[in-house]
Amino acid sequence: MSAPSVTHNSTMRRSGTRRLLIGAAVVIVGVLLVANAHLVYVAFSSQPDCVTHLKGGGEPGTFRAAKSAC
Repeated sequence: MSAPSVTHNSTMRRSGTRRLLIGAAVVIVGVLLVANAHLVYVAFSSQPDCVTHLKGGGEPGTFRAAKSAC
């Protein structure tokens, strides 16, 4: 007897699964690209307002701007 050959149905199932996995990977990569593009857009389009901060030496435990832009 010879070894059983791969049936047409089995090949179709593997091909369908492979297409589904490739399609899912493409969708996931697309979502990541769109999300990163949105983060870059928001970072460049928004400018935070100036906030009050200590200009000179402060007390220990207080924060101040390293270099004021205002």
